[in-house]
Amino acid sequence: MSESTNVVIVGAGPIGIELAVVLKKMGVDYAHLEGGQMGGTIARFPKQVRFFSSPERIAIAGVALRTVNQEKATREEYLAYLRAVVEQFDVPVRTGVEVLSVEPERGGAFTVRTRRRGVESEISARHVVLAIGGMHRPRRLGIPGEDLPHVSHDFDEPHRFFRERLLIVGGRNSAAEAAVRCARAGARVTMSYRREKFDSSSVKYWILPELEGLIRRRVVQFHPATVPAAIGPETVTLKPAEGAPGDAIEVPADFVLLLVGYEMDTSLLEGAGAELEGPSRKPKLDPDTMMTTVEGLYVAGVAVAGTQQRYRLFIENCHPHVTKIARAITGEQPPAGLVNDAVTRFDLPES
Repeated sequence: MSESTNVVIVGAGPIGIELAVVLKKMGVDYAHLEGGQMGGTIARFPKQVRFFSSPERIAIAGVALRTVNQEKATREEYLAYLRAVVEQFDVPVRTGVEVLSVEPERGGAFTVRTRRRGVESEISARHVVLAIGGMHRPRRLGIPGEDLPHVSHDFDEPHRFFRERLLIVGGRNSAAEAAVRCARAGARVTMSYRREKFDSSSVKYWILPELEGLIRRRVVQFHPATVPAAIGPETVTLKPAEGAPGDAIEVPADFVLLLVGYEMDTSLLEGAGAELEGPSRKPKLDPDTMMTTVEGLYVAGVAVAGTQQRYRLFIENCHPHVTKIARAITGEQPPAGLVNDAVTRFDLPES
C-alpha cells in the first residue's frame, strides 16, 4: 500500500503537534506519523513529576496551559493538555506507525517506509520533518550486572522502593529528583555520582537544596566521585571516578536505578544521508530553515541537538523551529498566534 502527500511529520511530541496544527491551518497536505502514542517521551516521565519550564513556555498552538494550582505542570497535566490540543484542532495523528526509513528519490521527493501491526507501507512526500526527540534509548554503562532484573534505566514512581535499599547512579536532575522522592517514600537511598558535587545548573532549583539537606542529615547516603564497576544480586561495586583517589567499595542494594541520561537514535537521519556533526551527533542544519544537508529533510524539536550531554534545548526554546519550517515549506508566515513566541533562552545548541 502506498500514498502521496506534501509533507510527512515524524513524531507527535509537543513540537510535532504544534507544527501539524500550523500546517493544517495553512492548508498544507500532510501525514503525521508516531511510533507509539502521541506525547510518548512525556509519558515516560516519572509519575507526578513537574516540568522545569513554566506553563506559558511549554504551551503550544496558541492554546493556554492552565494548571490546577497555578504551579508548573505535572506530567499528567501536560499529557491531558496535549490530548486537548489534538482534539481541539482535530490533528490526524497516526499512532503506532513505525517509520523504518526515509529515502530520498530522484526529483526531490522522499519515500517514507512504515510498518504498523506487521504491515509495511510507503508514503511519497516532497518534504519530511523529523520531530523525533532525543531520548530514544538509555545511555548504557557496559558493566557486569547491568541487565539484572532489579536494575533499571528508568524511574517510574517511588512506591516500589519502600523500605528497600536503593542505589541511584547519576547526579543530574532525574537522579536528584528520584533520590528525594524515594527517600520521602521510605526508601533507603544511596547515591553514586562521578563528580565531587552537584551542578546547580543541572538540577531543578527547588530539588537541589532538599537533596543536599537529606545528604547532610544522612537520610540519603552519598558517594561522590564514584562510578559503578559491577552489579551483583545484592551489592554494587563502586570504584573511584577517573582521577579520584580511594579504593573500591561494596554498597548493598536491593534495587539499582542507572539514571545517567539517554541517547538519540540517528538511524533515520543517517539512512537519509543527512550529515551529522560533533560528539552529540546532531544534524547539520540551515539555522534559517531547519533543513538538513538533504534537500527537503527538516528537523524540529530537541532532535536538533542530537544526544545532549548538557541539556540546552527543551520544548520551550524549540517553538521557533515550527515557524522556520512552515515558512520554508510554504513560503508564507504562519498565522499569528499559532506558534508560541515566549521569550527563549537559547537558539541552536552548541556542540
